[in-house]
Order: sequence, then C-alpha cells, then structure tokens
Amino acid sequence: MTADIAQDLAPTGTLRAAINLGNPVLAHGTPDDPAGVTVDIAREVAGRLGVPVAFLCFDAARKSFEAMTSGTADICFLAVEPVRAAEVAFTAPYVVIEGVYAVPQGSDLTTPADVDRAGVRVGVKRGSAYDLFLTRTLQHATLVRGDEGVDVFRADGLEVAAGIRQPLAAYVEAHPDLRLVDERFMQIQQAVGTTLTRRPETVRFLSGVIEELKASGFVADALSRSGQSPDLVAG
Repeated sequence: MTADIAQDLAPTGTLRAAINLGNPVLAHGTPDDPAGVTVDIAREVAGRLGVPVAFLCFDAARKSFEAMTSGTADICFLAVEPVRAAEVAFTAPYVVIEGVYAVPQGSDLTTPADVDRAGVRVGVKRGSAYDLFLTRTLQHATLVRGDEGVDVFRADGLEVAAGIRQPLAAYVEAHPDLRLVDERFMQIQQAVGTTLTRRPETVRFLSGVIEELKASGFVADALSRSGQSPDLVAG
C-alpha cells in the first residue's frame, strides 16, 4: 500500500514540496537551506513513503499554489480557502494563525469592524490567505494589493495594513508610528494539500500523518525549534 501511495504522491520518485518562505511562521531560511515546521513535515512524509524530498521554495503563497496546480509540486502548505479547495485536496489544519490589521497611531480605527467602511484602503499581500478572505468578506473598504501588504501600505499612504499576526506585530514594534489592531479579523487554517487527482487513499494517508504528527507533539516541537509558539498547533 505504501509503495502505491508513494507512486501516486511522488510519481517522479522524489516528493516535491512547495515551501512558502514568505510566511515566517511556517518556514524560514534560504531556498538552498529552508527550515521550519513545513520543512520538517515534508521530510517526515517523504521518510514514511521511503522517497527523497526536494524543496521548491517561493516567497508567496500564491506561487506555492501555482506550483501545486501546474504539477511542479506534489504537496503544498497553504491556508484553506474556498478558491484553493476547488483545485487542492487539503488535510485538516496542522497550525492555526491569525490575520490582523496595523494602522497609524492616530487612526480612529480600533476594531476589525471599523476597517470595513467606505474610504478605507487596506494593503494586502497579493494572493495571500487574508487577501482571499478579505476579497470575500469586505463590503465597503477597498483592497490594494502588492508584493507585501506593509510595503504597499507605506508606498501608497493607505489607512490599513493587513497581515499575519507574528510578522506584522514585529513590524509594528520596529515602527512606533504604527499600532496593531489586536483583535483578529480571521483565523488562518494552515493545512497540507495535494492535487484533487490523487487517489482517495493517498489523501487519507496524508491526513492520517498530519493527525499523528499533531497528536505526538511533532508539530509543536517543530514550531518551537523554529522560534514559534507551540500553541499554534491546530486542535
């Protein structure tokens, strides 16, 4: 059975894992030497299949998604979003992180609900989970997309920057003219994905591995080794 799953999931004989170095909670390092919880999980999956692993590293989630859907990668590590689930088979989440806003110190925006009003422009990283979520949910505010949400926020003098809590909080700490809107606007469920063309037993294998790695403490340990809170492990 394992040999059949290995052939289905890694048809080239190597498990090709798309790694998003643009999300420091999940991965860090360089394309030649990546590290982090997603790298550790990919190695573990490959080890259980008895195949080597190759890391395809990108600086944005949308590029990992494109590698998955184009057939360049065999597995990916992405936030579960409806537009992605139309093309990717996801496991249950292994990590849950939060999307939050940053605003200038003098802003009168104090809650996520305050942000969704006419005339408010929100900088987001193009193709990120929070871009997809806010595209679906904001009714009055305007999204402005860029390579990085904080960069377009600065460059265009926007009212709000959106991002992942940990890196956005670090950015705010380094820029005292800004403050964090502490209440999250979304939970981001990070899961392992593969193509919908995989056999059901292959997807079940991936799902089973993720559940086991969460229950055993593997995911929590991997987070801790990369300087992230083990409390981020999904329930």
